[in-house]
Amino acid sequence: MTQNVTDAKRQAIRDQFPSLAGDVVYLENAGGSQAPRSVIDGVTRYMRENYVQLGAGYALSQKCTQIVDEAHAFVAQLMNAGDGHVALGSSTTALLTMLSDCYRPLIKPGDEIIVAESGHEANVGPWKKLQAAGAELKWWRVDPQTSASPIEGLAELLNPKTRLLAFPHVSNLLGDIEDVAQITRMAHAVGAKVVVDGVAYAPHRAIDVSGWNVDWYAYSTYKVYGPHMAALYGSREAFSELSGPNHFFIPEDEIPYKFELGGPSHEGCAGILGLAEYLAFLADVDDPATLDRAGIESAFDLMTQCELPLQARLVSYLEDLPRVRIIGPHEDDASRVGTISFVHETQSSREVTEGVDKSNIAIRYGHMYAYHLCEVMGLEPEDGVVRVSLVHYNTMDEIDRLIEVFDALL
Repeated sequence: MTQNVTDAKRQAIRDQFPSLAGDVVYLENAGGSQAPRSVIDGVTRYMRENYVQLGAGYALSQKCTQIVDEAHAFVAQLMNAGDGHVALGSSTTALLTMLSDCYRPLIKPGDEIIVAESGHEANVGPWKKLQAAGAELKWWRVDPQTSASPIEGLAELLNPKTRLLAFPHVSNLLGDIEDVAQITRMAHAVGAKVVVDGVAYAPHRAIDVSGWNVDWYAYSTYKVYGPHMAALYGSREAFSELSGPNHFFIPEDEIPYKFELGGPSHEGCAGILGLAEYLAFLADVDDPATLDRAGIESAFDLMTQCELPLQARLVSYLEDLPRVRIIGPHEDDASRVGTISFVHETQSSREVTEGVDKSNIAIRYGHMYAYHLCEVMGLEPEDGVVRVSLVHYNTMDEIDRLIEVFDALL
């Protein structure tokens, strides 16, 4: 579905974000997005009115328990979880490290784990550690000339000994969108399970774990206009294989609690519920309580339509600069997201970024935790790339302001 985004709607979107009223241009959104007023108010209201422990039995505690339960239900709806479960935690790194620890007792010598070379360390490091349990690590290689991860290379690796395949839906450095459904079918055909890092995808498109038939899928809520938390979806079958790490007296079938060490942030859960109000606004749904799957998809479709002209403008500009090399796909259409990285022939990524910082524009340089990817691409990881990452609340004026700065620097 394609929507025409009017100037009035764009301004109405901006008005939802208090932080956008200042002078800073936020183009480092892949590191963490801004939060709309409804999310901020949700956290504030909880801290002011409901700040007690769960499960204590009295009325206010029951209300807080309900907020946490509703947050789980909303994230499950957001991810289209079907009969699967969603665990909440402090970060994607923490959740995937916990998941890896849960798999450790099941790993036998000779089991193979395939890890994408393009991955964020959150979905690489935990699986490398399973080599100590006897797993053999295989790398789904990146083509250093194109920065793509050829599907043929994955096909050569998959075999009946493959236990897990860990890969990013979108590389948080490259911005390319992988075909999760196809990759999952390939893995399932040899009996392997997939662990998908959706962090760089989730701020831009609607998640559909049931449609893709994935086993595990994680994303960071603080990069999708919410509080600093993360979510891990697991299918019912995938969870049933594992023993959760939470206290011994918590029953194994009490999911997700058995997999939520210390429990999730309660005020964060209230903030997550505030996101439903913002998505309802985007989808023109009057009552957030009636927001359904179609409304969620409509909201994210609007985000995509807001972003596409901006990323097209920036990619086109960078393509025309003679001393700049885009790291990642050169396409400017919906086959990618607005996470755009590049390097300069004569200036370090640090120098470029520090020059931009002086104009009150927030971008970033470095390896972006895709350390192995930088090495493969022939980049010194600590300097890495210059990364510009836009989302739907950014504007063409902001992109043009950045381009003016780049004109002077590059």
